[in-house]
Amino acid sequence: MYSGYGFRDFEIGDVDVVKYDGIYHLFHLTLPNHDYIAHAVSEDGLKWRRVKNALFVSDPKAWDDDMLWTMHVSPDPYKPGGWRMFYTGLCMRERGRIQRVGLARSDDLYTWHKDTSATYPLEIPGTHYEHSLEEGRHWVSFRDPFCFKEGGDVHLWAAARVNQGPIIRRGCVALAKEIAENQFEFRPPLFYPMHYDDVEVPNVIKLNNRYYLIGSIREDVKVHYWYADKFEGPYRNFHDNVLLPQGNYAARVSRDGDRHLVWNFFFKGLTTKGQHLMAPPKELVADNNGQLRLKSFAGFDNLVAKTLTPSELTTLQPLFNNPNASGATETTSCWFGCTSGFEAFLLPGEYRDFILTGELNLDGRGKCGLVLRLNDSGDGYYLSLDLFKGIAQIRAWGHRPHGGIEESFHYQQLQAAHYIANDASPSFSLVAYEQYLEFSLNGYVLLTLADDQFERGKVGFYVESAHMRIDNLRLNLCDRPA
Repeated sequence: MYSGYGFRDFEIGDVDVVKYDGIYHLFHLTLPNHDYIAHAVSEDGLKWRRVKNALFVSDPKAWDDDMLWTMHVSPDPYKPGGWRMFYTGLCMRERGRIQRVGLARSDDLYTWHKDTSATYPLEIPGTHYEHSLEEGRHWVSFRDPFCFKEGGDVHLWAAARVNQGPIIRRGCVALAKEIAENQFEFRPPLFYPMHYDDVEVPNVIKLNNRYYLIGSIREDVKVHYWYADKFEGPYRNFHDNVLLPQGNYAARVSRDGDRHLVWNFFFKGLTTKGQHLMAPPKELVADNNGQLRLKSFAGFDNLVAKTLTPSELTTLQPLFNNPNASGATETTSCWFGCTSGFEAFLLPGEYRDFILTGELNLDGRGKCGLVLRLNDSGDGYYLSLDLFKGIAQIRAWGHRPHGGIEESFHYQQLQAAHYIANDASPSFSLVAYEQYLEFSLNGYVLLTLADDQFERGKVGFYVESAHMRIDNLRLNLCDRPA
């Protein structure tokens, strides 16, 4: 997880990433001051190095002298080799209550200059949108710009609000067409679900001849998506349109060759008040039904230093010595079970940074899951799997030494996700890299979060009134992060 370090950790705000000439370029806000847009670079998409900051707030009395908010970097459609950054700015004289969109330009992604021509900043018009302090919530939403080019058309998207309807359900995606360089014609909202206070950080991608709109929703602190057969819509949603589970926010999509990568920051604590960290990217794909799915970043493979196979892992050892439990290891698989009560079966050794993979086979209708970073008392992370209802949940669970009589244990739900349970023998992948935790089932990411309550410990599985066999078990040990 990328963050900043100094006298105290600064919080990463909204992020945007472009890859050019083999280098990932990360641009991000810095919270809580919002006074500059930072720039970092990476060769692998995981380890980042700060470089010259991209933009700062302007001098007093300028339209962006208070704060800088979400930006989007894209190739300049009118200047080959050039780059444009649309960004959100706020002004001190209005106490930051009116949001506008400005433009900065660069020839190399490192040195940026604000466009001070008469065109900028752009202001949201009142034809379809709230545009004055007398409307709605008495502050003007026009932020999180996103530039999308298709064929010869250039469109600018932004988070905005319509000027009628219930106050907390006016959030929409505003649309402006760039009819000529620096000439924008605002259109009716591209998407107005009549459901949310805001649709933040909107993106659009075209995948398999279908358009996907991706946006973040503050009400549930999740990243959602909608789809359409035409750019102008209508945009619809599937029965489940959550792209990233709770705590993940402000997702941006970038191209990496023929792949689409999703980047976002994570709220530790699952609320908008938690510490922010940027998560590793995930690959965005569409399944056979046209629903968006996330796959683990291929760059993790380059971190593997050593791989342990079942023959090297020996027989899994029970943690609690439940007399109703038993297990064994075979050439390519291991099995274990517990007819009554709970038991965890652990691999030998303790681990911090690793990728655990294999195939699950559950016998019976009892409970099962994975455990990681456990100590000898069983304190650590518990990842429960309901293979029948299709629910994955991860919890921090352990002893609280200074708790009262009824608070001697710590039991914290960290994240949960739902999936369609249609495979009795799913493959799995569990990534634990520094404080980043990621769990995939059948190749698709279900859980992605950050937590540092437990840093190192034992790894394995648990069952309760069930038997389980693990085939093709692999424990990939990763190099420590720099």
